[in-house]
Amino acid sequence: MRIKKIFYFSVTLLIGVLIVACERTKISEINADPGRYMNKEVAVAGQVTQSIGALGKGIYQVDDGTGKLWVVANVHGVPSKGARVGVKGHVKPTVTFLGINYATVMEETDRRGE
Repeated sequence: MRIKKIFYFSVTLLIGVLIVACERTKISEINADPGRYMNKEVAVAGQVTQSIGALGKGIYQVDDGTGKLWVVANVHGVPSKGARVGVKGHVKPTVTFLGINYATVMEETDRRGE
């Protein structure tokens, strides 16, 4: 009976780790093809490189080592520059000119400190 419980616990843990690992998206992938992620919830993680906010709202930039992405914070306020965060949100319409993407932004729905 004990071996069976350990087996089920191990399988559940493995499935949980795989699901969490699959959620994170590289910022370079979002910047390369923002239309693919448009209005879909994605998760990114990295370090805050710039932060501007007031009255619980603002915008901050996250760098995951592959690229940078601006994140709009409407509820939780903005994290400090240098903070490491994991963010879930929806990629919003961007500006593209001559094949170069400008102003790719994500509107956060959830944030965790790392």
